[in-house]
Amino acid sequence: MSRLFSGIWMLFGLLFFASSCGEDDLKKAARLPQKVSLNVDRTKGVNIIYSDSAKVKAEGYAPVLDKVTPGDKPGYQEMPKGVKINFLNDSLKVKGSITADYAIMKDAEKTATFRRNVVVVNESMTFNTEELVWDQNRKLFLSPKGVVTKPDGTVLNAVDFSATEDFNFINWKNGSGEIYVPENFGE
Repeated sequence: MSRLFSGIWMLFGLLFFASSCGEDDLKKAARLPQKVSLNVDRTKGVNIIYSDSAKVKAEGYAPVLDKVTPGDKPGYQEMPKGVKINFLNDSLKVKGSITADYAIMKDAEKTATFRRNVVVVNESMTFNTEELVWDQNRKLFLSPKGVVTKPDGTVLNAVDFSATEDFNFINWKNGSGEIYVPENFGE
């Protein structure tokens, strides 16, 4: 008797499944408006130099750089295997860095977005986040959230993080964490 009931339930399930797959489903599906032309040029072991006013400001390395040119839309450069960028002072010494597991630079928007395991290091702090956007027009780095660690042991959870290009001035909203206060504070 139990075999009969399990067989009926199985048959009922198959009928229900088969009835949900109608021919009209394909007709209802949205059609693609046209074919999209996509040109991708891949380069391996890329060294990138960024300069401003004839002064080298940063140098970077990406294991893979894909330059993507989609038909009639603006192109972009994608670094699917990650990137490391060192910021340089006037003496060309490293004063800070950004590393990320993935990055994309959009030419038309003049932005670079770093994603997954993003770490920014300079003399005054380390910033860890999952997403950091460099807005070249505004000359700002922006992140929805992350953790700021300072050399004195201060650890802050930062929301709506922003920083100048050189990370000398940082700002965030709704932060929380542990702040180091020296013993002689207020004297």
